[in-house]
Amino acid sequence: MSSASGFKQLPHKLLVIPGPIEVSDEVAANLVEPGENALVLHSGYFGDSFSDCLQTYGAKVDVLKAKLGTAVELAAVEEALKQKKYKILTFTHVDTSTGVLSDAKSIAETVRRISPETLVVADCVCSVGSEEIRFDDWDLDIVLTASQKGLGTPPGLSIVLASQRALKIFETRATPVTSYYGSWKKWLPIMKAYEAGNPAYFATPPVNLIQSYLASLQQMTRTGPSLEERFRLHREASKRVKDAATELGLKQIALDPAFAANGMTTLYFPDGLGASDIIPRFAQRGVVIAGGLLAEIKDKYFRIGHMGVSVVGAERDDVDKIIRVLQESITEARRQKA
Repeated sequence: MSSASGFKQLPHKLLVIPGPIEVSDEVAANLVEPGENALVLHSGYFGDSFSDCLQTYGAKVDVLKAKLGTAVELAAVEEALKQKKYKILTFTHVDTSTGVLSDAKSIAETVRRISPETLVVADCVCSVGSEEIRFDDWDLDIVLTASQKGLGTPPGLSIVLASQRALKIFETRATPVTSYYGSWKKWLPIMKAYEAGNPAYFATPPVNLIQSYLASLQQMTRTGPSLEERFRLHREASKRVKDAATELGLKQIALDPAFAANGMTTLYFPDGLGASDIIPRFAQRGVVIAGGLLAEIKDKYFRIGHMGVSVVGAERDDVDKIIRVLQESITEARRQKA
């Protein structure tokens, strides 16, 4: 975990915690005390996860749920902030279940204008590495992510970036943190020790994942394209995949390009076809895609990821292959059903 030393000059605190992203969701236990108000912006499955986690630790949760295929309207966020004092506002930057992109910059601007003390927490598991995120410029308080997806590391690391504002809230809380494993009281000393070049122990670190994460970060920051170029490549790849889907007559879950993530595409199955018609055909051609996740439409759509090395690797043709396999699979399935 010595790679943490590369972050020690930041005014913020980086925590790398072994475990799935749900460990990061326990930010609720560290920043929200029982009885305090929380506002969750819901654009898919992971809005439910945020809400459930916050309620588990005693928060009084209000949920603003967006129409399927869209993000929560800023006017609704503003109105909610005017009606009640919230300790924390959470949103999912890209909800993996719907492929919906929320406007992180505008959400943070709205919070700072209406309720500047409210902590802004962004779930960026499906956006780090593929979507623009400006932690300082947008005045975010927490960015949660994980090692998989855009960071190109096997799953198993939960990663948190916390602002000084959030750290002060944690340090001055009136009641003890009610989580054991997820408590920052356990993990902050570990990170501080490694930043200083000293070993420390709370839980057994997955050394293989740490080394893989380090290799991925070095690849992204030293040998790969710049971040600006990376964002551009993801936008271009996303447009190509979505344009190809449109040409096939497929409908996206995102109702407007402004709500469409650049690292993934979510598509409804064609009429008369389902998961068993499409997903195996992709697999037979060497492309793994995912079925639906959002309960209300779970069996009606599928998800294609296009992020990280599959997009920025100059020597690869992954995006070309995805488009070709999409075209072949849909055409073949339609022909067989005809």
